[in-house]
Amino acid sequence: MKTESRILFYEKLNVQEIFPFSFICFLVGILIIFGLRFPNLIKGKKTPLKHLPYDIVLNILTRPPVKLVMRLSCVSKSLDSSIISPHFISTHLNNINNKDDEDDDDHHYLIHMPASPPRTRSINRSICTVALDRTFDGISEVRIPSDFSSNVADIIGSCNGLLCLVDYTNNIYLWNHSIRKFKKLPRTCLKNLNYATLGFAYHSQNNDYKVVRISSTSWLPTLPLPLSEIEVYTLSSDSWGRVGIDFTTNGVFFNKNNLLTTPLVSGALHWMAVKSEGEEIRDCEMIISFDVNSEEFRKLAQPHGSIDDNTINECLASFKGKLAFITYGHSEQLGFQHSIWVMREYGVVESWNKLFVLPFETPSYCVAFTEYGSLLIFMDLCTALENGKFQFLLIDTETRQEKRDPDIQYISTVAAFMESLVLLDGANVVSY
Repeated sequence: MKTESRILFYEKLNVQEIFPFSFICFLVGILIIFGLRFPNLIKGKKTPLKHLPYDIVLNILTRPPVKLVMRLSCVSKSLDSSIISPHFISTHLNNINNKDDEDDDDHHYLIHMPASPPRTRSINRSICTVALDRTFDGISEVRIPSDFSSNVADIIGSCNGLLCLVDYTNNIYLWNHSIRKFKKLPRTCLKNLNYATLGFAYHSQNNDYKVVRISSTSWLPTLPLPLSEIEVYTLSSDSWGRVGIDFTTNGVFFNKNNLLTTPLVSGALHWMAVKSEGEEIRDCEMIISFDVNSEEFRKLAQPHGSIDDNTINECLASFKGKLAFITYGHSEQLGFQHSIWVMREYGVVESWNKLFVLPFETPSYCVAFTEYGSLLIFMDLCTALENGKFQFLLIDTETRQEKRDPDIQYISTVAAFMESLVLLDGANVVSY
């Protein structure tokens, strides 16, 4: 009865109301290390650790930060095997995602790395910067593993702390720098790799991760639209599979997102598409979505009236979990400006709503929306004194307050980031 009462006490005690969370993590870690490494010292003694069931120990360990969990995995083989189990990894991830943002919002980050232009040879492209999501203040620098940094990799997407990158030889990598592990994906069977569009997604129903590749031959406006080939990589099976599409003959995919990653909204990835009607090519007539669960494509209409003669470019993004459509235009009267539309109810064309218009004096490019809805803009300072220089601008979309980052003067790709244990149990994973 005493043992049962102790177990009930541990299960019901809300210690976070008494002690800070960081102190609890530290104390639990010390107790577990001490108890597992020196069991003889507590043998026969009436200690709380002796009566603490192993499943409760594991439940406690799903709450500390990643670095502490990784240190505890070195204590014993049994503890290590439990920590690398899929159940433990997913439980730890859920605990991170379920934290109240108002009380603990320090697990949301942005990671940015120099983009691809060859002229930036003086930039050290093997270094990424991790910044706070709310303020874009840099907090640490991360070195890209040497196995793929030499090939110059770009960020395709980010899900649950797992980054997807591609290099210029079409090698694709999954990388979790929190646990210092990465994985090189097997080569594709597709032959048409001259033009490829990629997307990275989390498959929530199966707790899995997928990479979508849409490939075609290079295309010129004077030629018929080429057929697209689509394949999907699944992490759990570590293999690629072909996917069919019923309107391939009427459209070709291409990436007009510039520095933005392919948005994952409502369980689907989204791209812009070119539509052909006979010999006539209509640019950006539709949005194409790919449902990660059913692996089916569907068409979505753009906001009515969003395109005019002043429009230069359009792109897609995720804004607070909703699909956003962004147009970039220029006119002599209005100058440069970005117009942002949001689909309030996913899949309902009538729910497109124009949120705001942002004017700029110089050319600018949308880079990313943060987790909290702020917009990252990359400005081209094409003035007589600052020709060839760039600058990041963080805009609060509610207050319109701006924050410039003078330290970043090169084109970068940016993705959301969080610490997690994802990929810890993966096959063919490389540690560094």
